[in-house]
Amino acid sequence: MPIRIQNDLPARAILEDENIFVMDENRALSQDIRPLEVLILNLMPIKQDTELQLLRALSNTPLQINITFLQLESHVSKNTSASHLNQFYQTFSDISNRNFDGLIITGAPVEQMEFEEVTYWDELIKIMDWSDGHVTSTLHICWGAQAGLYHHYGIHKELLPKKAFGIFEHKVLNRKVPLVRGFDDYFYAPHSRHTTVSKADILEDDRLQILAESDEVGVFIVLAEGGKRIFVMGHPEYDRVTLDTEYKRDLAKGLPIDMPHNYYTDGDVNSKPHLSWRAHANNLYTNWINYYVYQVTPYIL
Repeated sequence: MPIRIQNDLPARAILEDENIFVMDENRALSQDIRPLEVLILNLMPIKQDTELQLLRALSNTPLQINITFLQLESHVSKNTSASHLNQFYQTFSDISNRNFDGLIITGAPVEQMEFEEVTYWDELIKIMDWSDGHVTSTLHICWGAQAGLYHHYGIHKELLPKKAFGIFEHKVLNRKVPLVRGFDDYFYAPHSRHTTVSKADILEDDRLQILAESDEVGVFIVLAEGGKRIFVMGHPEYDRVTLDTEYKRDLAKGLPIDMPHNYYTDGDVNSKPHLSWRAHANNLYTNWINYYVYQVTPYIL
């Protein structure tokens, strides 16, 4: 949470220059507190796993957050029971007349298809367009990030020579931006994807800013239009064993898959995987909630 100081305190300029969030008296007096409303469009196949991962990541803020899970009307889930979806999820028709402080659009296992070939693409476009007038900030994850960059900015995804799979090192490019406040210069995050986006294409659009990237797997975090839209190319929400589950699942199916990079101790698939990204993942979600949702959302939605 921000620190509150007097308006004319000399230290204020120094603190702000060091990317420490301060709140002056006038702003503090004008703030009212209410629960934040966050909508999660869960496109992942095993929805309960993703629910847990995202709720864990969002739980590290002192703010109260009301979560609404959203399912697609144009797609029938094969891996999550209808009873679970009927009990815990709403459809776009149910919520389209509401406003939300934040929206998360998850990844989906459809990245090797053209966007227009995805059966629910038209509904996803409708939701993304709706979010412009009904959501303060939208966080896009993995394929959701690629879909958002394509729809809003015309940036195409590209097929990788081989799957980016494992834990990779990333470098912060701009420490002044609040989304990466508190990050180390270098940090780790999980990836599990066959496609990527071109750094050159992103740099050509003045509305987009790259905040972190990896020498091995490319662009990682992109900020758009002051945080109205945020794109994260990997899966910082993954828990310790998610990549292990994916790896052994694909092996059992006979699919070509390399051992996840920088994940198992001494390359032993029976060892306990390293958990080297949780702190920065929590920081990323907390910063998003605080600086791009809570601090800018209107009190009355």
